[in-house]
Amino acid sequence: MSFYYWEDSDLHLFLRVQPKASKDEFSDILDDRIKLRITAPPVDGKANKHLIKLLSKLFKVAKSQITLKSGETGRNKHLIIHNPQLLPEQISRDQNKQDNKNAG
Repeated sequence: MSFYYWEDSDLHLFLRVQPKASKDEFSDILDDRIKLRITAPPVDGKANKHLIKLLSKLFKVAKSQITLKSGETGRNKHLIIHNPQLLPEQISRDQNKQDNKNAG
């Protein structure tokens, strides 16, 4: 299973979030999740707010177009990004690998 899948124009993204990192960045792919390091601390919802703000910037969507489906209080999160306008390099690179695998 991949760390994301498409449902019509919605991107379902499965993350393993590492709060209090030195910078915001995608990291390793861990089986069915991609690790995302974020600088915000996991206190009073700050990490989730920061995560949604970061993803809205990366995918070029409004924050209201991102839904935290599960994982509000944990590190493993399932988010839905409604109609993303841009795919970050890590996602588009993986999608190209999947497309090539399916074509061959």
